[in-house]
Amino acid sequence: METALEPQALRNHLAAFHGTASFYKIPLLNTVITDGIQYLANKANCFWLVTDVSVIAKSLMNRSPFVTVDFKKLSAEMQDKLGYEAIIEYSDGNNTILETHKYHATDFPLDKIRLFFTNNTLMLPSEY
Repeated sequence: METALEPQALRNHLAAFHGTASFYKIPLLNTVITDGIQYLANKANCFWLVTDVSVIAKSLMNRSPFVTVDFKKLSAEMQDKLGYEAIIEYSDGNNTILETHKYHATDFPLDKIRLFFTNNTLMLPSEY
């Protein structure tokens, strides 16, 4: 496991990914991830997020060949009101929400991030 970065440094580094030079396969899932996702998983220690997102997005492929994944931490006020800390919304890229998952606790360092899933590949939007 690599050393975690501060959120702003992580955002800055992720913004530098355009396309990918390598692909990595998640064992058992047969999902492919890009350089940017591999970097994110290592630096943010969020292999749990990559795995969860891959499983859910893959299950939605029969409803949409392209899935956007939006992770959002809720404000402290909303957390108290709703009883969970974050949500992940899966959509078809045209604002149609396919599924929403609630997370009661998360250690993910960013307040939000968007990912894309298509052709069995999870990637950053800049890698699409």
